[in-house]
Amino acid sequence: MGIDIGLVKRLKDLTGVGLTDAKAALEEAQGDFDKALEAMRKKGLTKAEKRGEREARSGIVGTYNHDHRIGVVVEVNCETDFVARTEMFTTLVKDLAMHIAASNPEYVSVDQVPPEAQRQVKKEFTEKAATSGKSADIVAKMVEGQVRQYFTEKCLLDQPFVKEPTQTVEAYIKDHIARLGENIVVRRFARLALGEVD
Repeated sequence: MGIDIGLVKRLKDLTGVGLTDAKAALEEAQGDFDKALEAMRKKGLTKAEKRGEREARSGIVGTYNHDHRIGVVVEVNCETDFVARTEMFTTLVKDLAMHIAASNPEYVSVDQVPPEAQRQVKKEFTEKAATSGKSADIVAKMVEGQVRQYFTEKCLLDQPFVKEPTQTVEAYIKDHIARLGENIVVRRFARLALGEVD
């Protein structure tokens, strides 16, 4: 079966793999582009998970200023200076800074949420749920879901990515890990809004 070279190039550009791998994926999917793309993404994400264990100490500090009213500074790390200087990596950092300006997360991930903050939020939801008249085990499940949802909205990696709301910020980063071949970590960020007081 002859595979359209245009499809091969398109798959290569979208996934960051070589032409041979892109062609093989399309042949395996019998010319179905979407099926081939899905297969390549799964392979790439599996590799990305493994790369996530490698140390990332290079990278860049990116900034974003929205209408001179909201400013963001974000540190995003990768493994090498070579990748840090690529257009794909610098675009990723700009996108993340823009997302932070728009979505106003408080933490990078759930791991950064202080235990005291978690306890306080859980206590508040438990007090509200206690008045619902439901049994204790249902209240516990309700509270667990509400706490998870609350911190999903507050944690950068769990938020729906503003440019592509069907995927999370974490999935967007993992896509770049797969394409760039290096571990990528959002180390920290700061967001300032004109007139806001801590």
